[in-house]
Amino acid sequence: MTIQRVSSKWAKTKVLLQSRQLTRYIPLTRKYSRAALAEMLNERSLVYIKPDIGTYGNGVMSVERLHELKPQEQDSEPASPEKYKLHYVTSSQEFSSLDDLHRAIRDRTQQKLYLLQHGIFKLKYRDRSFDLRVLTQKTPYGSWETTGIIGRVAAKNKIITNYHSGGSIRMLDEVLEEHATQERINLLEKELYQLGVETAKQLQKEYPRLKEIGLDVAIDQNLIPWILEVNTLPAIFPFKKFFKDKSIYRRIERYAIAYGRLSSPGKGSRSKSKA
Repeated sequence: MTIQRVSSKWAKTKVLLQSRQLTRYIPLTRKYSRAALAEMLNERSLVYIKPDIGTYGNGVMSVERLHELKPQEQDSEPASPEKYKLHYVTSSQEFSSLDDLHRAIRDRTQQKLYLLQHGIFKLKYRDRSFDLRVLTQKTPYGSWETTGIIGRVAAKNKIITNYHSGGSIRMLDEVLEEHATQERINLLEKELYQLGVETAKQLQKEYPRLKEIGLDVAIDQNLIPWILEVNTLPAIFPFKKFFKDKSIYRRIERYAIAYGRLSSPGKGSRSKSKA
C-alpha cells in the first residue's frame, strides 16, 4: 500500500484546526488576499506569506510593519504614514502603501494560491533564526511514535531555516541552552514528542494511509511551540548525519523500512524528501 502524501498546506491546516487540542499550537492562517493582508498587518507587525504547495522553503516571504499603530487605528487599515518591509530570499524592499506592497507580492505569487500566517517572533541561536523539525513515524505495531527532534538554523540574512537553502542542523539542547534551564528544555521536549503524535493522529483521520510526518515548529520568546506546517515526506538523512547517538537513526530506519519508505538498511529513500 502506497504511503499517502499531502501537498496542500491549506488542506492540512484545515484538518488540524478541527482538533481543539491542536488549535492552540497553530498560528492564525488565511488564504492570501489584500483584505487578509491588511487585517493581519493590523493585528501583527510580522506576517509570513508562503505558497500552498511548495518545498524547501521556496517562495516564502515575510512582511514587517515598520510603524506602530495608534489606538484609533486598531480597527481599520493603518493610517499614514504606512511603511512595510517585504523580505524574500536574501533581499528586502520597503513600501509606503499597502497597495504597493500588495502589487509587489502579487507579482511574485503569479495568481497562485498563497497563505498568510501570523509571524512568530522566534528564539535565535547565535543571532540567527531557528525552528525545530519533529519527526513522527508509524511503528511496525500500528501506533505513532515521535522518533527524533532537530534544530534547523537559518543561514545568514535568510528567513527560512531549510537545510537545502543553506541552513544548518543543531541538537535541541544546543539551540535552547541559552534560553532555558535543562529542566525546562526536558519539559518542552516531552511536549514536542506528544505534539508530534497528536498531530499525526489528527491528520490520519482524513488521510488514513499516512505513515510519517515532519512538523516544523517555532519556539517563541515565552518558550511556547507553534506548528508552522507539517510535511508528509520529511527528510530523514539529517538524523543519520548529525546525531551522535546512532541508535536514534537505527530506529527511524527500522520503522521506515517496515512501512516501505526505505527498501533496506543503508539503501536510502525511494522518493525525494524535504527537510
